[in-house]
Amino acid sequence: MSETLPAAFFTEPGPSPHAETARFRARCPVHKIDYPPGSDAYAVLAYKEVEQALGDPRLSKQVESLPERYREKAAQSLLMVRNLGFADPPEQHGRLRRPISRAFTPGRITGLRPRIQEIVDDLIDALPEDGEVDLLDAFALPLPLTVICEYLGVPVEDRPLFQQWGYVLSQDPFQHSEAELKAATEAFTEYFSGLVAERRSDLREDLLSDLIRGRDEGVFSERELFSTILLLLIAGHKTVANMLGNGTALLLCHPAQLAALRAAPGLVPSAVEEILRYEGSASWASLRIAAQDMRLGDVDIPRGSFVHLSLSGAGHDPAVYEDPERFDVTRSPNRHLAFGHGPHFCVGAPLGRLQGEIAFTTLLRRLPDLELAVAPEEIAWLSDSSLSRGLDALPVRPGKRLPR
Repeated sequence: MSETLPAAFFTEPGPSPHAETARFRARCPVHKIDYPPGSDAYAVLAYKEVEQALGDPRLSKQVESLPERYREKAAQSLLMVRNLGFADPPEQHGRLRRPISRAFTPGRITGLRPRIQEIVDDLIDALPEDGEVDLLDAFALPLPLTVICEYLGVPVEDRPLFQQWGYVLSQDPFQHSEAELKAATEAFTEYFSGLVAERRSDLREDLLSDLIRGRDEGVFSERELFSTILLLLIAGHKTVANMLGNGTALLLCHPAQLAALRAAPGLVPSAVEEILRYEGSASWASLRIAAQDMRLGDVDIPRGSFVHLSLSGAGHDPAVYEDPERFDVTRSPNRHLAFGHGPHFCVGAPLGRLQGEIAFTTLLRRLPDLELAVAPEEIAWLSDSSLSRGLDALPVRPGKRLPR
């Protein structure tokens, strides 16, 4: 039986939201939810319905589909206006996705392996052998930010700025004031206006130059160009950082699984998929609006309603996964929805998986004594974003460091 969930169910998942999600999912796969407060909104909690909704053309991701009273505020967020993540297929989404897809082909991603390995080893070399360190700040955050900055062709030394802007612009826009969204958008746009102007006179073989060529050839508008750059920085950084932090915490909290992985490093790709299923980088999929009256999970959803898709709920659905609360690095099959499904399947998934494979393989090999510096229940989860699912900090003792 469907019931109305409080806004906190969406905005404050807490350190372990899976039990509460399971309780509501057992009653009905789709529930009304009071988020944004006072709106018509629905939460989809079961794998079958989430997968169906991810590919359903009746659900729109465009700001223009929002109820009128929400459009102006959402439009303040550069992330949402306009890039492939917030454009509907086929025409608009296809136009914005094609140039980026060419940059994420398997061949080009495989070619990044040596450089990613070098960055991973450099970060591990910088860890202290004695005492504690926050592995999030020292490893999980700088690795993907360095990779995506280098791949885009933007200055890595400016990464504190990208993190600051991303903090506001990567979150649900309804959790920030219009002033915050406007300030972050203007600062980001001003910075990249200068960088794009500079690069336009010195085009190179990097992704930023490719995007500028697309702008000059009429593929992107100027605002779409900046929005696409922002999307790539956030998606290529924050989600991978969450995967690395969440995954390391999971392994250190499950010693038997950690031992199995150390004994058989070839299981690391399988472990990456289990990390994504069990504690993926995003609790919820990004914004979707019902563009017409529809029915999902035997629940009627009126046109104009927000539809929130629980990736976390789908990943723990017992109808799909045997013993879903068991963290198992050998789990197979393991067809999760952490990278989405359908037209909006994450274009950067191969790069994220490659970073996870290299990072976990190298951490386990070079830091044989790596351990938590706090009790598992003291690991702090971020509570400032409904969409992102990551740690606030991950205090560890690295221990002895083996050579490269």
